[in-house]
Amino acid sequence: MIVPAPAAARARRLILLADDSTTTLAIASAGLEQAGYDVVTATRGDEALALAHERRPQLFVLDLEMPGLDGIEVLRSLRADPLFAQAPVMLLTSHMAQRDVQAGLDAGADAYVVKPFSPLDLASRVGDLLRCR
Repeated sequence: MIVPAPAAARARRLILLADDSTTTLAIASAGLEQAGYDVVTATRGDEALALAHERRPQLFVLDLEMPGLDGIEVLRSLRADPLFAQAPVMLLTSHMAQRDVQAGLDAGADAYVVKPFSPLDLASRVGDLLRCR
């Protein structure tokens, strides 16, 4: 009889968090790590794409405004890449206008979270997205 490994022994899911705000990175990373995820961070869109190919995360959390490539450009690049075309992507941004939300969803985002955010809510939404995949 095969007994599954305890939850603590299973591989932790890797989240790529990209935001140009070090404060947002610190708050979001701490909340996600406390919820049991591993987190890799980037402060630029081009850095996020390079880390994606290096580390192969299971989920992406992207800010809309970043130097280099913005969040929408990163999202479009991920959706065009067979490695990440089906990966869940959440946009985490201060842009709350309906046109911004719609643009993010039209570009392929699976979720849209407006700042300020609760780290607990963020971790819960990440868990929901990962369970749906």
